[in-house]
Amino acid sequence: QVQLVESGGGLVQAGGSLRLSCAASGRTDSIYHMAWFRQTPGKEREFVARISWSVYSLNYADSVKGRFTISRDNAKNTVYLQMNSLKPEDTAVYYCAANKGLGTYDYWGQGTQVTVSS
Repeated sequence: QVQLVESGGGLVQAGGSLRLSCAASGRTDSIYHMAWFRQTPGKEREFVARISWSVYSLNYADSVKGRFTISRDNAKNTVYLQMNSLKPEDTAVYYCAANKGLGTYDYWGQGTQVTVSS
């Protein structure tokens, strides 16, 4: 099992920045990818960014490319999401997720609220 705990959400004005953190514990040696998703009320959960755990591979949603950066610190078992130039439409609950291989994400954090005011 892998446990994920997010932190770093909050309220920020449009154009501002936030950094989210996701600390993993448990069987972290089984992690293949870690990713960030986000969800707003009434909408499906949306992919934001993904990073592989053992090789340097990054993926981003088109809506955040050039503004968000995902990174990892394997020594701390932590993944970060640096969010710059935030827009009101980035407002959502952000979730950290991990998988053990390609495809379905097996583990999820509890989510952290990000609110961007206009």
